[in-house]
Amino acid sequence: MNRNRRWRAPKPVFAVAMAAAIVLGGLAAVARGGGSAKPTVVIGTKNFTEQYVLGELYKQALEAKGYKVTLKQDIGSSELIDTAFRSGKINFYAEYTGVLVVEIAKQKLPATAAATWAAAKAFESANRQATVLNMTPFSDTDSFGLLTTTAKKLGVKTIPDMKKVKSFSFAGFPECRTRLTCLIGLKKTYGLTQVRFVPLGSISVYTLLDKGTVTAGDVFSTDPQLQGNKYTVLTDTKHIFGFQNVAPVVSKTVAAAGGAGFAKVVNAVSAKLTVAAMRAMNKAVAIDKQSPAAVAGAFLKANGLA
Repeated sequence: MNRNRRWRAPKPVFAVAMAAAIVLGGLAAVARGGGSAKPTVVIGTKNFTEQYVLGELYKQALEAKGYKVTLKQDIGSSELIDTAFRSGKINFYAEYTGVLVVEIAKQKLPATAAATWAAAKAFESANRQATVLNMTPFSDTDSFGLLTTTAKKLGVKTIPDMKKVKSFSFAGFPECRTRLTCLIGLKKTYGLTQVRFVPLGSISVYTLLDKGTVTAGDVFSTDPQLQGNKYTVLTDTKHIFGFQNVAPVVSKTVAAAGGAGFAKVVNAVSAKLTVAAMRAMNKAVAIDKQSPAAVAGAFLKANGLA
């Protein structure tokens, strides 16, 4: 699963320097709230729109309850942000549970969303001196997408239905070709050996679908394009795409210092993050060009969280 590619908001100016510092091994102590009863929270985000929104949501909600928060956006991939967390550069970030289990912990993906969250929590507690708070209702997974008109023409609703299609093309980023959560899973788990893979470059998968260049493609469940009825996502009956609910990873030091009140604030935000909500906020930032801070602020106010 490629979490480095997404609709992107403008980069904060310090992003490149931040990533370089992490790669070069620059470390910093975990931030503490000098004399304050509440800890200082240093939130990090990855490098795509959804993460920018998530960072602002947690930041503003905590600030509304009197916490001092620093937001460090655009750190980079899961590997980079994990390094930043372990080094003490940040002490809070929102991670996708399946990514954490498979890409960071190098474990087999569990069979359910709850089991994936539990495996992520156990790994962080044992290996990162961290706690994983509640997961969100939404799960942002790779998905098998195609035009709704194409789905109706082919008579397909689930991925197994594609077995009756004599041949078809499937677009995805190059890494899709070698991943069980993408092309390998389609071939081995579903037996779709008749698929022809088309690697994506600079052209969006949605553009290729619209032009009829490919039959289907690797889309993501919170992509704003999926808000309407133009595209259809086939049901992944065997769950090859896994479970990618978001759960905040927090250092045990900060979680302990913040106490039950801290977890309550963060969990309240997570509980409101449905697929529909994330698609709407992603669209507002990536397509409508609103700032992540403004979009997050409006959402929190509408839900009584700020």
